[in-house]
Amino acid sequence: MMKQKVNNLFSKQLWLSDYALLSYVALSSLILHLIAIEGFGYFRDELYYIACSEHLSLGYVDQPPLSIFVLKLVRFFWGDSLVAMRILPVLGGSCLVVFTDLIARELGGKKFALLLAALAAFAPIGNFFIFTIYSMNFLDFLFWQAAIYIIIKIIKTNNPRYWLLFGLTAGLGLQNKISVLFLCLGLVVGMLLTKERRFLKNKYLWIGGALAGFLFLPYVLWNISHDWAFLEFMHNAKIQKMADVTPLEFFTGQVLYNNPATLIIWLAGLIYFFFHKEGRKFRLFGWMFLFIYILFTIQEAKDYYLAPAYPILFAGGAVQIDNWLQKKKINWLKPLLVLGVLVPTLIICPLTLPIFPVEKTVSYIESLGIESNPGERHEMGVLPQHYADMHGWEEMVASVAQVYRKLPQEEQPQCVIFVRNYGEGGAIDFFGKKYDLPPATCAHNTYWLWGPPKDKTGDIAIIFGTSRDVQMSYEDLRAYFKEVIHAATFQCTYCMPYENNRPIFICRGFSATFRDIWESQKHYE
Repeated sequence: MMKQKVNNLFSKQLWLSDYALLSYVALSSLILHLIAIEGFGYFRDELYYIACSEHLSLGYVDQPPLSIFVLKLVRFFWGDSLVAMRILPVLGGSCLVVFTDLIARELGGKKFALLLAALAAFAPIGNFFIFTIYSMNFLDFLFWQAAIYIIIKIIKTNNPRYWLLFGLTAGLGLQNKISVLFLCLGLVVGMLLTKERRFLKNKYLWIGGALAGFLFLPYVLWNISHDWAFLEFMHNAKIQKMADVTPLEFFTGQVLYNNPATLIIWLAGLIYFFFHKEGRKFRLFGWMFLFIYILFTIQEAKDYYLAPAYPILFAGGAVQIDNWLQKKKINWLKPLLVLGVLVPTLIICPLTLPIFPVEKTVSYIESLGIESNPGERHEMGVLPQHYADMHGWEEMVASVAQVYRKLPQEEQPQCVIFVRNYGEGGAIDFFGKKYDLPPATCAHNTYWLWGPPKDKTGDIAIIFGTSRDVQMSYEDLRAYFKEVIHAATFQCTYCMPYENNRPIFICRGFSATFRDIWESQKHYE
């Protein structure tokens, strides 16, 4: 009996089973992300999310609240370490691989199709970073896949009660990120253009839609009570921050983000949904993707906005390619396709997965000759923006602390620390506890809603300059303060250039108070 169990354990059939092949890919994702889990330090947005989790609310200027509530729970049970914060995104990367494989299986995929779909879900270079840091984006991917999987079950089983589960999933997804709204719009377009329009007459669809709307309603009401802050944020970001993107640049961005090695797979996915005999049963996904793609092209969206729509194409494309290889009887191409996806992925993953020391990362990126495209109007340094925004935060706070200690003892309790963006604010609030600094005062995004300190006028303040130009910053502050002293300059080799060489001033004799000028300082972007 024992011998039989041992033989079963080491049997070739077991180690090459569908579940085994999937587990290899999911485990590879897990291991790589665990290696990089501490990266180069806290990311700019992570520090902001931590600050938001100290101010729980039904909404924030730049996002719905679900991911912040989840982070609050993470911090309560596991603490604030990078490992604690990032373990959920790391596990999310493996979950995406599993979800994509489950979708491929529902589409009729066999062993090779399942392996190829899992590899394609693992391969997108941009996704490596999404599943490295804590943000709403890793949850967004999972909500999209769960919703798509439910739609497949609805089509296959013709059981309309699944719409209730879809409504629950979509509603929670909307409370995490607004992008789920584009998924829903794409699915509606897909239904209108296919026979699945029959579901529009079904009461369960409308009940599910009402459930999603009910779950999303608190964020809508929050926005109404805050002058539609999210819409103002999106408008300003589009006008002031996001770079112009041509249709060709958007397509190129999709190819690069998703890894050029997967191009043949997701294009085959479109062929599958529009032309394959079995795939045409799910044609609404082809229309869904095309609608969202065209919409984001018109909006000149960032590369990663469309990323959650690709796993369904990876799944369909893997099934299409496997069927084609079987029909043509050219199975010898299968291992070449696997290597053609896996090897380039492992070679270029350090571009977005911080597995090397920073110096080696810089030289590696230079050796590949790849220029960063952040999708924003910022000067770039030696590191791409996603890596640069992991550098310099505690050093910045230490510089502020040195200036703070220069103040006379009697001035310190009344000192306001005014910074220019939520990354700086999050850094002061997180690392500042170590240096006994007061909380940051900041007018960027949701920080503006929290307002200036009620018990301080700002008559003594430490203020970051508006730019790296000391004289320009000095003149700006002199319009408000009687005394402005350039006390320090923060320097950082690897951070974003606009954070490097930033002057820090001690200001005294405010001609007003922060509360008096707060309305004019609002900066949603």
